[in-house]
Amino acid sequence: MKTLLIGADGQLATDLCKVYPAEELIPLTIKDLDICDYDAVGRIFREQAPGVVINTAAFHRVDECEEVPEKAIEVNALAVRNLAIVCRDIDAKLVHFSTDYVFDGEASKPYTEQDAPRPLSAYAISKLAGELYVRYLREKHFVVRLCGLYGVVGSMEKGTNFVESMLRLAGEGKDLKVVDDQTLTPTYTAALAPVIKALAATEEYGLYHMTSEGECSWYEFARAIFELSGVDAKLSPTTSDIYKLPAKRPTYSVLENVNLKKISSIPPLPHWRDGLKAYLEERRDHRSEG
Repeated sequence: MKTLLIGADGQLATDLCKVYPAEELIPLTIKDLDICDYDAVGRIFREQAPGVVINTAAFHRVDECEEVPEKAIEVNALAVRNLAIVCRDIDAKLVHFSTDYVFDGEASKPYTEQDAPRPLSAYAISKLAGELYVRYLREKHFVVRLCGLYGVVGSMEKGTNFVESMLRLAGEGKDLKVVDDQTLTPTYTAALAPVIKALAATEEYGLYHMTSEGECSWYEFARAIFELSGVDAKLSPTTSDIYKLPAKRPTYSVLENVNLKKISSIPPLPHWRDGLKAYLEERRDHRSEG
């Protein structure tokens, strides 16, 4: 069965490319397919006739979404609606990714798939709308909520990720103040890739949370990065208020993988610290090869 991967040069998609045999994968970058071009989506999907479509394309710049909410809706909701319709027309499974930001962060324990979303930002609203379109329009769907992603390739839109930013700033001798009032689960994309592949091979359609185990604040994550890297950084905790960012973030957005754990064939995800160790090892290998 052929799998068509949208956004193939992105952070998560790069690791997905590594777990699929080349002959089974149709990797498309934005140069090959802009999901907002509905005619191109229909034409390419019908030409390639994939059995599975994995969509990693999205407008992720959370604060910018507040300035141009119409673009967030166009990319994260309306274009996704079209993907769902075309997948329905060609009878392809659709794997689509959403975010922990669909929750308001007022919980005191990890959110499950049964908890009601309450988005706080234009970005979160657009992602929830995309979820709902997929769940409404395409029965054979996997909507997967993710949290705190980082991978060796880095985020295409941001040009880096949190781990790399921390290590670069520490290397420059900067005083680092990192928020200690937002709790999440950092998740290494290479750990996600085989789990996504395994899920897409099933017919267990529905909504899934998919993150590493455990939780930490961004400050605790930064501290672990330096500890495991052997870097002596000038790090101190701070609060979100000092940054006065346009988009409101949930203070607690830890997800519990309830539905995923019900499928015995799905490999478990590691604790976030183990994922970080694996990332740093891959990072060292990647740099030594370069």
